[in-house]
Amino acid sequence: MRDETLCLHSGYTPKNGEPCVFPIVQSTTYKFDSTSQMGNAFDMPVVQIYSRFTNPTNEAVERKIADLESGVAAMLTTSGQAATLLSIMNLCNAGDHIICVAGVYGGTVNLFKTTLPRYGIDCTFVEADADEETLRKIFLPNKTKAFFGETIANPSLTVLDIEKFSRIAHELGVPLIIDNTFATPILCKPFLFGADIVIHSTSKYMDGHALQVGGVIVDSGRFDWANGNFPSFTKPDESYHGMVYVRDFGKAAYIAKARAQLMRDLGVYPSAHSAFLLNIGLETLALRMERYCYNALAAAEFFSSSDKVVSVNYPMLPGSKYYETALKYVPKGAGGVVSVSLQTREKAAAFLDALKLARLEVHVADIRTCVLHPATSTHRQLSDDGLKAAGVHPGLVRFSVGLEHIDDIIADAEQALNAI
Repeated sequence: MRDETLCLHSGYTPKNGEPCVFPIVQSTTYKFDSTSQMGNAFDMPVVQIYSRFTNPTNEAVERKIADLESGVAAMLTTSGQAATLLSIMNLCNAGDHIICVAGVYGGTVNLFKTTLPRYGIDCTFVEADADEETLRKIFLPNKTKAFFGETIANPSLTVLDIEKFSRIAHELGVPLIIDNTFATPILCKPFLFGADIVIHSTSKYMDGHALQVGGVIVDSGRFDWANGNFPSFTKPDESYHGMVYVRDFGKAAYIAKARAQLMRDLGVYPSAHSAFLLNIGLETLALRMERYCYNALAAAEFFSSSDKVVSVNYPMLPGSKYYETALKYVPKGAGGVVSVSLQTREKAAAFLDALKLARLEVHVADIRTCVLHPATSTHRQLSDDGLKAAGVHPGLVRFSVGLEHIDDIIADAEQALNAI
């Protein structure tokens, strides 16, 4: 089935007399007929035992997202940040190391730069356009366990050369993890370019309506966890009855291990109601992404024509540094986020304050146009010099187009620019 059809039909097929919309299974626990059946369930962490790590409603959504990404299995989490954390913890122990592309989401940077090192997991950041020899040099044998990057980076809008990073990662015997939040599987399927694990903040385009915070991890099923670099996948897990994940779960070993070990112990699993709301967003994802891309390109072209705008960053603009890369990885469009830089932080703030349709909020990828000025919000603790060092222009505005008519979006932006 094509993506538009998967969005509507994957994950749940009603049988005779069953509801057409899959129900919310509002239960924490599940009944067993015998102690032997319950015991057998504890040997298979993918079976419903307790809703801290699996639930029928959530499972339907997990199957749908796995199908959209062409993966073998998926696991929902309570946030995109939780998905990022678990994707690394499933591979790393204290003393291990990861490599991350610079310019990714600020929460990811802080997690990798500040929090994980407290627990003995270090990270080296590398530029997206680093050559292959540089990537090999920063790799630490017996320590580096993964490469990490974003298809379209937030907020830098860098488009990653996934094939290059996956080729080097596989040469060195480790997986490539891709955050595909901004592209979604509608615009890019990283597994087709060699990625091994995909994560999302489902709070963004997948939900699309700002209704629930969530995340997901998807397993391609293609990485060889038995290559000698990941003994936790091939040796008996004494905390789970001697289970050997590669032996017992084959291609789905990564998600099975994440669910059995991490979700069991950390419990960052979303409620069935949250999964139900997420599915409502997924049903229109393909349709919405088409409009987001159309609106964003039109808005980017408008901002580029204004003499009050210093620069515009949108990968689908022919003059963009990442235009050719975008044509390869996201040929249908680069999502709905445009970075617009005005001369000063004061002019950027004045522009945002003058907007009437677009909403000033700490969110992105909504059905309604929303905007953010990092210099006076998420990065307000930094001076102008500090902002530039962090790659954030003081006058930068993150402009996330919604699904309003493009003429109304542009008219609002135009009157706000004129008000500066």
